[in-house]
Amino acid sequence: RRKMNLKSERRGIHVDQSELLCKKGCGYYGNPAWQGFCSKCWREEYHKARQKQIQEDWELAERLQREEEEAYASSQSTQGAQSLTFSKFEEKKTNEKTRKVTTVKKFFTASSRAGAKKEIQEAKAAGPSIHRQASIETDRVSKEFIEFIRTYQKPGQDIYKQCKLFLDTMSHKRDLSIEEQSECAQDFYQNVADRLQTRWKVPPEKVEKAMDEVEKYIMTRQYKYVFCPETTDDEKKDLAVQKRIRALHWVTPQMLCVPVSEEIPEVSDMVVKAITDIIEMDSKRVPRDKLACITKCSKHIFNAIKITKNEPASADDFLPTLIYIVLKGNPPRLQSNIQYITRFCNPSRLMTGEDGYYFTNLCCAVAFIEKLDAQSLNLSQEDFDRFMTGQTSPKKQESDSFSPDVCLGVKQMCKSLDLLSQLNERQERIVSEAKKLEKDLIDWTEGITKEVEDIVEKYPLEIKPKSQALAAIDSENVENDKLPPPLQPQVYAG
Repeated sequence: RRKMNLKSERRGIHVDQSELLCKKGCGYYGNPAWQGFCSKCWREEYHKARQKQIQEDWELAERLQREEEEAYASSQSTQGAQSLTFSKFEEKKTNEKTRKVTTVKKFFTASSRAGAKKEIQEAKAAGPSIHRQASIETDRVSKEFIEFIRTYQKPGQDIYKQCKLFLDTMSHKRDLSIEEQSECAQDFYQNVADRLQTRWKVPPEKVEKAMDEVEKYIMTRQYKYVFCPETTDDEKKDLAVQKRIRALHWVTPQMLCVPVSEEIPEVSDMVVKAITDIIEMDSKRVPRDKLACITKCSKHIFNAIKITKNEPASADDFLPTLIYIVLKGNPPRLQSNIQYITRFCNPSRLMTGEDGYYFTNLCCAVAFIEKLDAQSLNLSQEDFDRFMTGQTSPKKQESDSFSPDVCLGVKQMCKSLDLLSQLNERQERIVSEAKKLEKDLIDWTEGITKEVEDIVEKYPLEIKPKSQALAAIDSENVENDKLPPPLQPQVYAG
C-alpha cells in the first residue's frame, strides 16, 4: 500500500518532458504564459487571433453600415445625421486598426524611418521633455554597451542606431498595453538579429552575443516602465502566490518526495544557495540576468540531489525539489518576474537551451503550487483542510507504533519530523535565553549606574583652590637675612 501511495505522490508531481515542449510540435520549449506554445508559435497564434478580431470588427461594421443604409432609406429626416454617425464610426475603426497593427518593425524600414524621426522631433518641439536622472547602473551599462559595439565596427554603429531609435520610439508609446510593448520588443529583437545575419553577415555566435548586449542595454533603460506596470494585475498575482506559499508552510520534503537530505552539511549548503539564487532573481534588471539566477538555482538543486543519491539526478527528481525550494524560499514578486522574462527576454533563450528548460520547469512549479491539493500530497481531504487552516500540523508517528514491515521512507520521515521538532524546541530555548540575557544586561547597567550615583553622593567631589607655584631658583629670596654674608673679593699686594 505504501508503494501505491508513493506512486500517487510521484504521479501528482511528475511532468513528462514532452509536456514542457511547444504543443504545436515545433520542438521548442513551451510556456504556460503562452498557453503551452513557444514564443514563435504563440506570436503566430496571437497574430491570427488579432487578424480574426479585426476581420470580425469589419464584418460588424459592414453589417452596421447596411442597417444604417436601411434606416437612411426609411427615414429621410435624419439622413445627414445618420451618414455622419457611420462615417465617424468607420473612421474610428480604421484608426484603431492602424494603431494596433503598427509595430516597431515598421520603424526600421526605409520608408518609415524618416517619418519616425519627424514624429520624435515634433514631439520634442511640442513641449519640454522631461529627462530623469540616469542611475549609476544605467550609466555603467550604457558605457559597457558602447565599448562592446566598437568591436563590431560598422555593424556596431548600426546596432547602436537601431537601439537609440527603439528607445526614443518607446518613450512615446507609454500608453500602449504591456502586451503591445512586449510585441514591439520582440519585433525589435527579431529585426536586429535579421539585420546582423543578412545585411552584415555576422557569424551566429557573434549575433547571439550581440543580442545579449542589446537586451541588457535596452531593458536596463526600460525596466522601470515595463516591470510590474500599474496597468496589469501582476502585483495582484504576486500577492496571491505569496499568500498561497505562506499557507503551505507545513509541506514537508517527504510529502513532495524530495530526494534531498538536508542532514548532510554539503546538501544543506546547496539548498541554502539555491534559495538565495531564486530570491536574488528579483534584484536583477535584465531578463537574461534573471534567467541566470534560475539556472544557478537549478544547478545547485541537481548537485544536492546527486550528493544525496550518489547518482545523477533525473527530471522526476528535479521538479519536486524545485517546488520545495520555491515553497521554502517564497521569492518576492515571483509572478512579476516570470511575466517580465516572458514578455521581454530574447525569445531564443526561452525556446532552447538550459535557460529555457529551467525557466519552463519554474513555470510548471508555480502552476503546481497554485493547484496543489490533498491528492498530490497523498493526504486525506480532511487533513489537508486542517493543515491549510492552521488547526493542526503534521505529526510524527510514535516509534512504538511502527510495525516490523514499515518501509524505511516512513521511518526517515518520522526521524526528520522529530529533528524539526527538536530544532523548534532549541530555537524557543535560544530565544528565551536571549531575552534573559537582554534583561540581565539591562539590570547590570542600571545597577552600575546606581552604585556610581551612590558613591558620588556619599563622597562628593571637592575642588580645592589652585596652589601657589614654587618660587624659581633665581627669584629674589625674601629670607636672605638668615644667609651668611656674601664673599667679598680680596686684594693681595704683589
